[in-house]
Amino acid sequence: MKELPKDKKVILFDGVCNLCNSAVQYVIKRDDKDIFRFVALQSEVGQEITNHIGIDTSKVDSIILYEPNKAYYYKAEAAIKIASELGVIYKLMQLFLILPKGINNRVYDYVAKNRYKWYGKKEACMIPTPEMKAKFL
Repeated sequence: MKELPKDKKVILFDGVCNLCNSAVQYVIKRDDKDIFRFVALQSEVGQEITNHIGIDTSKVDSIILYEPNKAYYYKAEAAIKIASELGVIYKLMQLFLILPKGINNRVYDYVAKNRYKWYGKKEACMIPTPEMKAKFL
């Protein structure tokens, strides 16, 4: 598997989803501590990571937060953990972690199921700008 940065958290996202791409742009703009790196689930590196951690992307339609050699999270838990790294206001989202995973994931799954219908889909994964290239694996 490709060598991953040990001090970074990796966000795996649907590279053809407009909502997902907008969310990635949003996180990049607010990642003041340079915590995250990004990789499309459809990419070779994305497939290597999901195979390594044992996630079948045909069954799990989700954003994944991977902390190399530590842990991984998906669905609502991943979204909440990502948001909590973006500043004080977003840390409050951790309160949702006290709810049962099933409740948070039902909301997450509803949005995930409808994301292409609501936000559209690209023909191919986005190409990062030269300024953003360092953030992508």
